[in-house]
Amino acid sequence: MSKNAPQSSPPYRLHESLGYHLSLASRLQERRLEDRLRTVGLNRTTWCILLAVANENLAQPSDIARFVGIDRTATSRALRGMESDGLVARKSGQDDRRTRMITLTDKGRRAVTQATPYARENGRLLAELLTDEENAELKRLLRVLIEGTPADLSAI
Repeated sequence: MSKNAPQSSPPYRLHESLGYHLSLASRLQERRLEDRLRTVGLNRTTWCILLAVANENLAQPSDIARFVGIDRTATSRALRGMESDGLVARKSGQDDRRTRMITLTDKGRRAVTQATPYARENGRLLAELLTDEENAELKRLLRVLIEGTPADLSAI
């Protein structure tokens, strides 16, 4: 090979990619949680929405969407299904009848009570793999990645 020949890039190694490892770890814990949530008629999205309403006292669909990290369309679709399933009720706002307020039904409150131990167990299984210091450092590093990533990934 001559000195002036163009240098080729090394091949992309999937198993050396940070994104691959993040995705794999995420999928493993998501799958375990999804399996448990399914036993009480939930999925990760409905679970997160229930938590937003039950534990964070969020009632506006836009606030719920922001909390869960999904767009308004996905939130509206999930809320419609959750209303059909009897987990939440949607009511018109007091000051502006066009706004919607989301509240939990008794069935929704029972679902939160039933699913919470599953989520705690899933978290415990993950946390046990790391020391307390590693756990804190991993959360810190993930926040750096999340906060440093543009919301519009097409800008990358």
